[in-house]
Amino acid sequence: MTITIHQPPTPYKGAIHLPSSKSISNRALAIMALSGHHDRMPDNVSDCDDTRVMIQWLKTQPEVIDIGAAGTAMRFSSALLAVSEGTHVITGNERMRHRPISVLVDALRQLGAEIDYVEEQGFPPLRIKGHSQLKGGSLHLPGNVSSQYISALLMIGPAFSQGLTLHLDGEIISRPYINLTINMMRDFGAKVAWTDERTISVAPQPYSLTNYHVESDWSAASYWYEIVALSTGYEVQLPLLFPESYQGDSQVTRIFDLLGVKTEYHKDTDGNPCVTLRKGACMVERLDYDFVNQPDLAQTLVVTCCMMGLPFRFTGLQSLRIKETDRIAALECELAKLGYTITDYDNSVMEWDGTKKELAQPQPIDTYEDHRMAMSFAPCALTLGSISINNPQVVSKSYPRFWDDLRQAGFTITENL
Repeated sequence: MTITIHQPPTPYKGAIHLPSSKSISNRALAIMALSGHHDRMPDNVSDCDDTRVMIQWLKTQPEVIDIGAAGTAMRFSSALLAVSEGTHVITGNERMRHRPISVLVDALRQLGAEIDYVEEQGFPPLRIKGHSQLKGGSLHLPGNVSSQYISALLMIGPAFSQGLTLHLDGEIISRPYINLTINMMRDFGAKVAWTDERTISVAPQPYSLTNYHVESDWSAASYWYEIVALSTGYEVQLPLLFPESYQGDSQVTRIFDLLGVKTEYHKDTDGNPCVTLRKGACMVERLDYDFVNQPDLAQTLVVTCCMMGLPFRFTGLQSLRIKETDRIAALECELAKLGYTITDYDNSVMEWDGTKKELAQPQPIDTYEDHRMAMSFAPCALTLGSISINNPQVVSKSYPRFWDDLRQAGFTITENL
């Protein structure tokens, strides 16, 4: 399926209700399960694919758990299964079966878990024989691995009879995601803390069940920041975004402030926290930024800068190679269809010098089974007049109502037969 998004005839002024955070939702589900309540859900839980697959298996406890394309759910669920009684096989779609997981498996095995690879060594599917009485203890892990591995281990720390002491060696990437996990664990009664710059200690103390309200997703908000940055006259309200958010991607406010998008915090008519986005003047002639702590914002900013004609140099992108797709290669390929030549270095740096080739007819954008590819390119219609996107249904992974929200904001979306 291919759709074409067309530029709105007039600027939009109104409210968009974002999906709730899947990062917070999935952590809350895992922690609630570890507290002994597999059937309990937080308030305002996300309705995206990644969260629905976790809810489904937690409720039904099947022998074979198919996690689909949900990387967060794969990692959190694997750790959760390791400390839960019973034997399960956890698998996913083809891309998931080629995403490495040996770092997490090796760590869990060191802590006493029984895990076997069903097919290829180092990759799902996994057969996990869970035990609720693992000792845990001390563990060293490279600090530059995916924060989801680290978070998965931390969340099961209270289940170990000896707790968990996690030493992170070398450069630590995505620290805000680790802190998100620590803060949420504390919200549920866990005793967890950084004991120094590289060491996290988790006490062997059970979680306490509590009611938990999930805020809106700052990653999803980034596409509306992009829309405001590329538009004239747009004024967008986004309810249930907290000014003191646990989410690392709340840094989107500071990055887009440099590009001229101003964020105003206030209460909406129901008294809930809300932000309003308005367009101002761009404050830089070139954007340099290290995304090591906010890698999920990189696609949005790469595309935004190209559409604004703003040269950039972005670092800290090493984790993009092992996401839903190789996001560095995907961005380079799809932006080339629009006339932009992006270069990369050392698997962690992307640059654009501000030049563009004029093309007669841009080709449709491929999405590579990656929700963020679809959503980061859709706002290009504001600059190009229209843009076509293949396989737009991938947005269901994190933002199922995205296309409906674009229509609400005045975009016309047509299906190409």
